[in-house]
Amino acid sequence: MEHTREALAERIAERRSGVGDPRALVGEMRRSLLLVPVADERLWSVRMGGVRWICGFTDETALARFALHHGPGDQPMDYAALLGARIVDEIVPALGEPAGLAVDIATEDGSMFFPPVAGIVPEAVAVDAGEGVEGAGR
Repeated sequence: MEHTREALAERIAERRSGVGDPRALVGEMRRSLLLVPVADERLWSVRMGGVRWICGFTDETALARFALHHGPGDQPMDYAALLGARIVDEIVPALGEPAGLAVDIATEDGSMFFPPVAGIVPEAVAVDAGEGVEGAGR
């Protein structure tokens, strides 16, 4: 499990530097166990740009950075450990609105957003479902 968390952080760093395979990044996210803060018995999410983003973290250190700014004061922050695949395949569709996954949002130069598009979330809830790929690869 620890290897997977490190592997996701490495894939994120690759993509942020402009290299690496986007499909490998998505695959690593799906295999990774992410820590998702829980407040009032709900997974922590934020709305931005018309999308609801579920916030997930690759490890307790990344979660702690987030908790410093958004946590309940001096109280520990509750969280659920969920596979990335479960978040994007089950939880996102159940929300009934455009939703994606934001990973390590409190990590400077280490965050990554997985938007609600085909190939990341189920096609039935992807905001780009049914759009053609004309001109792809040009």
